Amino acid sequence: MRNHIAVLRKERHITQEELADAVGVTRQTIISLENGRYNASLLLAHKLAVYFEKPIEAVFLFEEELS
Repeated sequence: MRNHIAVLRKERHITQEELADAVGVTRQTIISLENGRYNASLLLAHKLAVYFEKPIEAVFLFEEELS
């Protein structure tokens, strides 16, 4: 799953640490999210969407998995 977290964070001129503190995770979690190495839980995705004042679909790009 891709996301726009880095872009949204930079638009607000906040650090990874500030974002992590705001949503209650570690800076390493934000780094992993931005680099696509970690998929956010629904709760974390919601917290990020609320923080950025965007719908979840504007923060995360859900790609259909092919079976």
